[in-house]
Amino acid sequence: MAGQGVSAFLVTRRTDAFYLTGFTSEDSAILVLPRAVHVISDARFEETISDEIPWARKHLRKNLLADEIGKVCRSLDLKELYVQPSGLTVSDHAALRKAVRPTKLVAAPAICKSLRICKDETEIKALGRAIRVAQKAFQAVCSQLRVGMTERELAARIEYEMRLLGAEGASFDTIVAIDANASHPHAHAGSRRIRSGSSVLIDWGAVVGWYRSDLTRCIFVNKIPPRIGKVYDVVLEAQLAAIRAVKPGARMCDVDDVARGVIRKAGFGDRFGHGLGHGLGLEVHEPPSLSWRSAEKLAAGMVVTVEPGIYLPGVGGVRIEDDVLVVPGGCRVLSHLPKQLGRSVVRF
Repeated sequence: MAGQGVSAFLVTRRTDAFYLTGFTSEDSAILVLPRAVHVISDARFEETISDEIPWARKHLRKNLLADEIGKVCRSLDLKELYVQPSGLTVSDHAALRKAVRPTKLVAAPAICKSLRICKDETEIKALGRAIRVAQKAFQAVCSQLRVGMTERELAARIEYEMRLLGAEGASFDTIVAIDANASHPHAHAGSRRIRSGSSVLIDWGAVVGWYRSDLTRCIFVNKIPPRIGKVYDVVLEAQLAAIRAVKPGARMCDVDDVARGVIRKAGFGDRFGHGLGHGLGLEVHEPPSLSWRSAEKLAAGMVVTVEPGIYLPGVGGVRIEDDVLVVPGGCRVLSHLPKQLGRSVVRF
């Protein structure tokens, strides 16, 4: 804050509030000053504040959040209040601007982004726990897989198993796509049923201690459809090549192009439409962007997904995704589920 000339920083994004203070509740705001931290909340979270951040100065509102923030600003005689544009809706911003007068609202620089983009050891351990829970849940569900099971049932079983293993929930709505439905990169789990010979794309993750994992595997029931098997080999080659390219100093777009080049050479260049990956942490999609859109460079401590895919309308799709930590001199893959084609066949 001092380096950016920020005198008073209002944190309204819940993940940033947790990152900075450990406070877990919603519908609140954290005001960071050079010598004090204020939490602005309401009576629902009075005990939570005392348990999680007893050192913060507490303001419990009885009216709108914006009005209480205004009262705090006037009591502290703040001339400027730096706010997170991404943490406010247009209507929130308008209400806050009116409520804090004569304090002036100023868009804050990306303070939390710069802090959160590289993970420390505590965060890496938290991500490791989230990955392990997701992997164990996947293995449990593979042993339960049966012909006739629907996409929706399979998604529910994965989320149930993650909860049993200690997850607070799923990182996002679990994607289960059977056969042709897998040509949609973000397919919705529906009523399609598994049959012998089906290919099943599963994209899932667990939230453990607020940190999120994100994995994708394709499994095949009793046998591998020949066309999808060919595509699978290409996607796996592309993913392994891209992982080898992940290292400090590598440009995001160049790593993306490594995978895209393998897929393009195989004749499927127009069937890989999304970026190679994204940052992972308290949110399932956070900086950096591992795609052709970004010329930023990787740095040690970043955790990114590497998830190339090929999608064939009317046929199906393949995506393989792992969570990867950038380390000095290279990278370390944090997820360890098998992905060789033969190991992806479930027989019963």
